[in-house]
Amino acid sequence: MPRLLLAALCALFLWPSGSANAQAWPSKPIRFVISFGPGSASDAISRILANELTKQLGQPVVIIHKPGADGTISGVEVQRSAPDGYTFLFGTNSALAVAPNLRKAPPYNVLTDFTPVGMVGLNTLFFVVNPEVPAKSMTELAAHVRANPGKLNAATGHTYAIVSTGLFAKHHGLKLETIPYKGEPDAIVDLLANRVQMMVSTSTAVFGHAKEGKLRVLAASTDVRNPLWPDVPTLVEAGQAPHPFAAFFAVVGPAGLPGEIAERMNKEMAAAIAKPETRELMKNQGVIAQSSTIAEFSAYLKSQNETWKKALAESGVEQN
Repeated sequence: MPRLLLAALCALFLWPSGSANAQAWPSKPIRFVISFGPGSASDAISRILANELTKQLGQPVVIIHKPGADGTISGVEVQRSAPDGYTFLFGTNSALAVAPNLRKAPPYNVLTDFTPVGMVGLNTLFFVVNPEVPAKSMTELAAHVRANPGKLNAATGHTYAIVSTGLFAKHHGLKLETIPYKGEPDAIVDLLANRVQMMVSTSTAVFGHAKEGKLRVLAASTDVRNPLWPDVPTLVEAGQAPHPFAAFFAVVGPAGLPGEIAERMNKEMAAAIAKPETRELMKNQGVIAQSSTIAEFSAYLKSQNETWKKALAESGVEQN
């Protein structure tokens, strides 16, 4: 009997607690699931962060592409993953604020089916046109669309483009045909070929083409000019209604992720984002690096869901 009691006591004290598991984390590669394919802004920014985290954590942080369904395929992948700290969603506003509000029957609840980890940065989106379009400003673009009904198509490679294009059309009382694509790289091919004439895009997709004169940039989505393209006016400077929502990058884990692991990842992310070389690499992609505490990000995620829901209604984009 004493021998059995001793064995039971040893098992009790040797059984790994949540804290012990967190201290041992990570002991194998970590997955960052992203909502868009290779060549996208999500791909570029996630790799910048993953490279630094790999150095800091001593384990590879690998990028897993799960594009489609406005980001919800990637969201569902992480939602259904074990909350063990080895699968995270490196998400954008698409998967974390817009797509669930686009669905009559959302595949998940952003605020309850994930564990917030932290912010990564804010993206700048640009209104761009094929050079065959004579418009040199947003006002001229609106006039051109109005004078040529049905002749100008807009590509949308993500949810931000869907909503912002809708708001542009509504603001000017225009009927604008939108052509949806799985991601920006595919849309850019058709924009360059003039099969579509305008697009709201990240700088990752359009920067090189615009520098070569193959595309024309008309306005930036943010409140202040982007340092990558300081000569490009903001929407307000271009005489347009400002967008009340943001294009952001952030990381969440599945619901039930241990708090110790979420806090550790948050601190490691903040340390990586604070490095000047990381911030410069993100800046070169048109992204303003921005970390946060878990509490700050939780509040931001809630407010963005409310803001995007209103923006979707205002833009006239129908739920599907």
